[in-house]
Amino acid sequence: MKLPAELVAASEDASRELTRFDTEAGTLAAPFASILLRTESASSSEVENLTSSAKQVALAQIGDSTSQNARLVVGNVAAMEAAIALADDLDTDAVLAMHRALREKSTPEIVGRWRDEQVWIGGGSVSPHNATFVPPHQDRVPALMDDVMAFARRTDLPAMAQLAIAHAQFETIHPFPDGNGRTGRALVQAMLRAGGVTNNVTVPVSAGLLGDTEGYLRALTAYRDGDVRPIVEAMSEASFDAIRNGRILEKDITEIAARWDSNVRARSHSSVHRLKNLLLRQPVVTIKLVASELGVSNPAADDAVQKLVDAGALTQVTAGRRNRHWQADEVLTALDAFGARARRKRSGS
Repeated sequence: MKLPAELVAASEDASRELTRFDTEAGTLAAPFASILLRTESASSSEVENLTSSAKQVALAQIGDSTSQNARLVVGNVAAMEAAIALADDLDTDAVLAMHRALREKSTPEIVGRWRDEQVWIGGGSVSPHNATFVPPHQDRVPALMDDVMAFARRTDLPAMAQLAIAHAQFETIHPFPDGNGRTGRALVQAMLRAGGVTNNVTVPVSAGLLGDTEGYLRALTAYRDGDVRPIVEAMSEASFDAIRNGRILEKDITEIAARWDSNVRARSHSSVHRLKNLLLRQPVVTIKLVASELGVSNPAADDAVQKLVDAGALTQVTAGRRNRHWQADEVLTALDAFGARARRKRSGS
């Protein structure tokens, strides 16, 4: 199917805006790449109804969350990191590596290979009767994955249209028993990087999809019925929405960092300044974590934490002397606000 010229033009506009945002974010002093990586991972998980607060995700990053969803989001961070690392070699081994990073800690028995049984979406657990979609038989998966990854490596197609089609085909193949949606959206990030659309950050395209998840699912269904236009439109619109939301987050984080800079009095080489930077990407910390990340002693880490408590940047959230946690409330609020904006329904959707 040949895409309408206006849709190709719109998708190319989305690619250019992604590149512009990527360049802007790459110039920031704040660790915005890490921040956006986590927001994209959380949003991609939320498309699958795996919701978690920014605080729980931050706790899961240091191994202290009781939330299963938060731990799954952290797995998605690992999948996104693998996708970016493997962007220059997009083949079936790269996809297996993304899935392994995503699921190894939660369901290690399904990683490292394609599914070996028939699966279906919707309907009952016993049979595909009344299923909304039945993916190809498991025997066809290896050849189909070789084919879609060959398509993903092409260099003669408009970037946004190519990644939208590759993503839809991946979801149609459904090569794993679980984790297909999140792995497929990690593939989107890998293709953005491979195609030179992004070079610095993980633009939270999944956050754009959250504004109309029903439309996204309808677009995948339309693709399976032979119409590629809706998924290209959905990915393009999601990119614009993600950029708008990401720029608000960028402004919020930059303002938080500026307030901390004005409120904290410390020598220019002090570990306090490095701690401020750490808190922007890891807003819940322990003394042990601070000491390890900054390469300082526990007393020096404790002193840096106390200075930021005195400046109002950090709040102690657990009592006692052992296993204490501190959190940067402003950063957590900004991250949760990003998620809330992403969840708002698009007008007309």
